[in-house]
Amino acid sequence: MKIKTAEFVISNTDYKLGPEDGKPEYAFIGRSNVGKSSLINMLTDKKKLAKTSGTPGKTQLINHFSINDEWYIVDLPGYGYAKASKQSRAKWERFIVEYLTNRESLVTIFVLLDSRLEPQKIDLEFMNWCGEKQLPFSMVFTKIDKLSSTSLQKNLAKYKKEMVKYWDEIPPMFTTSSESKFGQEKILNYIEQLNTQIFAK
Repeated sequence: MKIKTAEFVISNTDYKLGPEDGKPEYAFIGRSNVGKSSLINMLTDKKKLAKTSGTPGKTQLINHFSINDEWYIVDLPGYGYAKASKQSRAKWERFIVEYLTNRESLVTIFVLLDSRLEPQKIDLEFMNWCGEKQLPFSMVFTKIDKLSSTSLQKNLAKYKKEMVKYWDEIPPMFTTSSESKFGQEKILNYIEQLNTQIFAK
C-alpha cells in the first residue's frame, strides 16, 4: 500500500464524536514513551503528523487521521504514565475503554511494545483485557534499532512464552524501527489486506 494522503481530522474524548462515515479505523496504543507518534509518522511518511514529545503522556485525546481518504489511523493516549494525576488517568482510561469497546468502525488495535524490554505486566494485562473483550489486536515491537538482533530475539521469545499461557493462537507480531522504517511495508500491507476484506463485503 502506498500512502498518498495523511491528514489530521479531529481530536476528542468521546468516541461518538469521531468521523461518522464508517470508514475502517486502526487504533494505535501503548505505554507512554513507547514511540507511538514516531511510528505513526513513519508509517505515513509524514514527520509531523502525530506530535512527538520528550514528555511521555502527551497524547490525551482520541486523534483521527484520514489516510488516502479510505481509512483512519486512530492515535490513542498512552497508558501507564505515573506522573499523570489519578483523576486524569481515570478519565483517559474511561474514554479509551469506551472507544475500544463501542466504536463500530474499529477493525483492529495495534498494541505497541518496547522491544528493548522484557514482557511488562501492564502490557500483558492490556492484551489479556483485549482478549476478554474479544477485541482483535496485533503486537508491534518498536525501537528494534536500539538493541542487538540476539537481544531482540530473546525478548520476542519471552513474549511468546507469556502469550501462550493465555492464548491458543498468538496474535500477529510486527517488529519496527521508526529510524530505518523497518516494518512499514508489512504493517501497511496487513492493513490493506484487512481493508480489502471489508470493502469486498
